[in-house]
Amino acid sequence: MADIAVRCQQVTKVFGDGEPVHALRGVNLEVPFGELALLVGPSGCGKTTLLCILAGLLYPTSGQVEVLGHRLETMSANQLVRLRMREIGFVFQQYNLLPSLTAVENAAVPLLIQGVPRREALQRAGEILHQLGLAERRQAYPHQLSGGQQQRVAIARALVHEPRFLVCDEPTAALDAESGRRTMELIRQVAVRPERAVVVVTHDARIFDFGQRIIYMNDGKVVREEIPHPRRG
Repeated sequence: MADIAVRCQQVTKVFGDGEPVHALRGVNLEVPFGELALLVGPSGCGKTTLLCILAGLLYPTSGQVEVLGHRLETMSANQLVRLRMREIGFVFQQYNLLPSLTAVENAAVPLLIQGVPRREALQRAGEILHQLGLAERRQAYPHQLSGGQQQRVAIARALVHEPRFLVCDEPTAALDAESGRRTMELIRQVAVRPERAVVVVTHDARIFDFGQRIIYMNDGKVVREEIPHPRRG
């Protein structure tokens, strides 16, 4: 179905040989376009492993993984790299900004990797920073930015190449309640689009009401899903 951005069928992931660790045990899930889905559960339940598989960073041991119409388990490593460059954006918990680059240069990195001319890449990155309220800080280096400002640069970097699939790994874990809510507001405002799907891995119950779908995991399986009532305000 064209309206499904992400589909997993009986996905497993086993690490190790001598004493194998079964991180995923037959995961089934679907995430439609236009949706912000939260992947939640206790530490060690497999949610980060699943996120890495959905993002093309890990291969499943078995099962089918379809993202944006691509069967990831059938693709080569080089094909996955190209897919990530074009179609997938990442927001990491630790931001991972390059200290020697300014905010606008950090945000432009995905475009520069793709070979977009530097002037155009910086212009597009500057436009997203402006959208995120950082126009006046575009020439600042990471050490000159607050944690919240660094996070916004990381969000800009994830969105600058207009990916159709955005993945966020514990984006609020290191933040207080108010900062976490502001971060999720930003992600919802700038990232949730009809042509895009967003999956956020979190154990932060404070942000559950931002999810249009909440996917609960335990012991390597999806155990239930909820579609909450629309948020108000």
